[in-house]
Amino acid sequence: MGFSNRASQPNLVNRWRARIAVRTARFLVRRGARSVRIICCGGPVMGPVPEAEHLAAALRHAGWHGQTVLEGHSRSTWENIANVRPLLRRDELIALCSNDLHVVKARLYFARQDPDVVGRLIGSANYRVGEMVLAKPLFAAVGLHKLRALRPHRH
Repeated sequence: MGFSNRASQPNLVNRWRARIAVRTARFLVRRGARSVRIICCGGPVMGPVPEAEHLAAALRHAGWHGQTVLEGHSRSTWENIANVRPLLRRDELIALCSNDLHVVKARLYFARQDPDVVGRLIGSANYRVGEMVLAKPLFAAVGLHKLRALRPHRH
C-alpha cells in the first residue's frame, strides 16, 4: 500500500514499505513458498505518478526481481483493499506490508469488504530494530487517531 508522494521519485515512506515487502517476500521464499508476487497499490494521490509506480521503483531499487503487479487507481486505504481483491488468487496467502497501525486498518477493511480473505492474511517483516525510529512515533499517533475515527461495523 502506497503513501502520498509528491516527488517524481519514491519518498522515504514508500522506500520503507518496499523494503518491508522485499523482506517479507524473501522470508516466504526461504520458508518454501512456491511463488511470491508483490502487489503495489495506490493511485496518483498527491502527485502525477501513482503510488503503485513509486513502490515498484523502490522494489527494484531494493533488489526485487520477482513478479510485481500494479494497481494504480486507489486513492485511499479503503480503495486499496477494494481494488486489490480482484487481483488476489483464491489460494494465496496475503501479507500487508506497511507500518503496524496501517496494517491493522487494512485488516479491518478486509474484514468489512471480504471476510473470507481475513483467514489468509499473514504477518509481514515490518519490524527491524532501529529502522525508521524517528518516524514511528508519528506513524503511531496518526494511526491511532485514524483507527479511533473508524466507526464500528454494523451488520
